[in-house]
Amino acid sequence: MAVAVDGFDGAGKTVLADQLAEVIGAVDGSRDVLRVSIDGFHRPRAERIARGRGPESFYEDSYDYVAFRRAVLAPFRRGEPVTPTVNDVEADRPVHPEPVSVEADTVLLVDGIFLQRPELADVWDAAVWVDVPFAVSVPRGNARFGDGHDADPEAPANRRYVGGQRLYLEAADPRGRATWVLDNTDLDRPVLHTRA
Repeated sequence: MAVAVDGFDGAGKTVLADQLAEVIGAVDGSRDVLRVSIDGFHRPRAERIARGRGPESFYEDSYDYVAFRRAVLAPFRRGEPVTPTVNDVEADRPVHPEPVSVEADTVLLVDGIFLQRPELADVWDAAVWVDVPFAVSVPRGNARFGDGHDADPEAPANRRYVGGQRLYLEAADPRGRATWVLDNTDLDRPVLHTRA
């Protein structure tokens, strides 16, 4: 089973995916969970900004979906070892980790942004949309980088990222496509909604 944990930057996707992996492992100790992040499939920086620093290039050019399908999804579906990452975004260089073995009942949990876009829409058995408004996601996401990052979603410094997410909402309707929507606005009181 392949599950996407999708949402805006700062929504809480990685934490949720890690928690889900723990719960699945605790419920059935014999079932493996493989955690992967789409962030391991960033394109090189030069490719990400080759067409400028606007919202369109953020949405269209951030990730190498062909590599993600080749390294993770295709081998996972065949029960073959998975390469969980191909690029170190911080160092901006390729990486070559040891492939990870999977079993027939392994659950693949992938966190990241843009996971239900057209290139990936057909690969998930289920998807969680971690829902928060930009007024929450932008300050929460920017807090990871320390002081000096504007918390206002409409600030020029946030145009690339917020605008790219808006393009994604329009193009893919991730809330509407998701199996579950988790309102994570209040981290202490998340609310889970299932699609009717």
